[in-house]
This record gives sequence, structure tokens and C-alpha cells, in this order.
Amino acid sequence: MSLQDTPSASRVHIGFFGCRNVGKSSLMNAVTGQDIAVVSNVKGTTTDPVNKAMELLPLGPVVVTDTPGFDDEGELGELRVRKTLRKLATTDIAVLVTDAARPMLEEEEQLIGMIRQKQVPYILVHNRSDLLDEIPETTDNEIWVSALTGFHIHELKEMLGKLAPKKSSLRLIGDFIKENDVVVLVTPIDESAPKGRMILPQVQAIRDILDSHAIVVTTRETELEQTLAVLKNDPALVVTDSQAFEIVAEIVPDSVRLTSFSILMARVKGFLDEAVAGAAAIDHLEEGARILIAEGCTHHRQCNDIGTVKIPNWLKRSTGHDFIYETASGKEFPDDLSRYDLILHCGACMLTERDVLVRMEAAQAAGIPFTNYGITIAKMTGALERSLRIFPKLHDLIS
Repeated sequence: MSLQDTPSASRVHIGFFGCRNVGKSSLMNAVTGQDIAVVSNVKGTTTDPVNKAMELLPLGPVVVTDTPGFDDEGELGELRVRKTLRKLATTDIAVLVTDAARPMLEEEEQLIGMIRQKQVPYILVHNRSDLLDEIPETTDNEIWVSALTGFHIHELKEMLGKLAPKKSSLRLIGDFIKENDVVVLVTPIDESAPKGRMILPQVQAIRDILDSHAIVVTTRETELEQTLAVLKNDPALVVTDSQAFEIVAEIVPDSVRLTSFSILMARVKGFLDEAVAGAAAIDHLEEGARILIAEGCTHHRQCNDIGTVKIPNWLKRSTGHDFIYETASGKEFPDDLSRYDLILHCGACMLTERDVLVRMEAAQAAGIPFTNYGITIAKMTGALERSLRIFPKLHDLIS
């Protein structure tokens, strides 16, 4: 993916689900117009979810996923089905593929029930309709198609377009600034920073500020004091990487609004309120409590990694306790959360809103507090009250 491509977290995720040998892969290839998935008459050809980021009209940027058959058998088959169900939970639109030449299977009825339970918008697609003498009429979420002949493929894409999730009206920074405001972004460059580039929230913040016809000034925490000194007036807002909260809060005048990229991202992803409430649990953790450190991306951990080194050090300093830490990264997230006392999640810039909310809801169902890096670091460095001033309702709750 190039620097100009839409991030996966900002794309519509479409999953193709169904039993083995119903033509899921063929249908996905027909819809996308590309040979993305391997097609074979052998049952169980697709053994792992296959993802492809692309542009698909009328939807725009999407990620399409071909999944293993829901009726897969054996020990490996059970693992594949489990992966399929995980993918279903984080899918924006589900395409349930059946074989039009036979009656619906019990497994397919079960899958429909699961899709409805998870409240995922879906289309029931009867493939291989070229084998039928008479084609039933299309309804709002049910259609008969043929991946082989291309019958009703265009109509299926139009139906997908109608189910596209509505984009949130929330902006990362634009909601808090006006034209010609000066916004200072503090972006530390250390051994964990990506070489030669900036992380996604920083890039998105710069673009959002420019789209607001405001002025963006980017600096490191080591040059922040000098940066503020050369400005004619105080900035309208300072946004910092969470790990620099302590230093930045001392430098930026109390009259200037201050928050972090991670806190702003939690708001956009829809779990800021829960993250603030979850952070309160830190005060009640006992010695030996078990904490899950969850990140939405995978990366090589450096010697001073924020999730596995810096945050545990801050927690030790703040609470005086030693805790047990487990980590999960990328698309992996534990099915059983009951053994944890707290879940600390990253800013989730690489996950979709649905991805994050599914994780948060799983934590809530298990009765486990759920928060994120930005809120946690702000709390441990004494900057939480100040960092939430730009959110009056939240600020009033903790003041």
C-alpha cells in the first residue's frame, strides 16, 4: 500500500461467508473483477481469510475478505471456523453465499442467526443461479446471481453500496478549531518512531487541520518551548503524543488547551467515555493484577517500547504495585477475557470503529474495565483533567 492509499481502518470491510464449495471465492472475484481468491472444486480450498484492499464502485475504498467454509471439519476445520467468526464480528457488510441449486443447509441458517445476533448488515446471495430454470425475484437483502456468467453481479454491487455504513461526522481535530487557528502538534522522535515517516494519527491530524483552513506547527517535545516562544500568540490547541504528556504539560501554559492524539482517536472511534471510566479502575488494582496490553498493529518492539516498557513503568510509579502483563497485537484478541483485571488498548488508528467497539463490548460483557494508552498515561502523569477540558461533559464528570 502506498502513502496515498486509504488506510484499512478507513475502508468499508466486506466479508464473503458461507459453507465450503458454494462459490464464495468465485463470487468475490466476480464482484471485484480481479482474481483475488484461489478457485477450485475441492472443498476447503480457502483455509485462511484472504484480504484485498481496493476501490469498488459504488462503495469506494474497501477491504474484501474471502473466508474458510463455515462447515469445515476436523480439528483444523474448527480453528478455521473460529477465524471466520472473528472476522464476522468485525465486518461492516456480510455477504452470505449459498448454492442456489440446493436447499439452504442447517449451517447456513445458523450463520444467518449469528449475523443477525451481531447486528451486521448482510445480503443473502444464492450463487450458481445459472443452474435454475426459473430465477426468484430479488428482495432488499436477497439476490440470485451467477459468478460463472456474471448474472446479477452489477445488481449485487448496487445492493452493497446501499448497505455501506454511514461515516461518522466527528473529525479528529477539526471540531475543536476554526479558520486561522494555530495548532501545535508535538511528535517525539525516538527509537520507536518509524524511520523516515510519521505515524497515522499525526498525518491525519495535519490533514484535518489544513482542511479546516487552520495553521499547523509540528515540533518535537525537545523544541516545544522554543516553538511556543516564536509564536506571536498562544496556539488554540496543543496535541501531543501521549508518552510526552508529562514534559509537554509543564511547558504549555495552563490557559492553552492540551490533549493527545490517542485521546482524540478514542473519541473518533467511539469509546472515549468508556476509556475514561475504565481508567478509574487503575486506582483499585491490587498487587499481581493481570493486565492485557492490546495493540491494533504489529511492529518490532524496541527496548523502550511504550506498551511493554513505558506504560508498566508508569503504572509501577503511580500505584506502587507490580502487575502481570500479557500482550495481543494485530487482529489477534483473546476470546476469554475473564482472567484479566484491566485491558489497556492502543489508540486503535489501524482498526476500524467496529473492530474497536467489538473488543470494548467483549470487555464489558466480561465485566473487565477497558481503557486506552492516552487516557492511562494522562492519568498517571497528572494530566487527565486538563486533557479532557476540550470535552466539557467528560471533564465535568471527573472534575
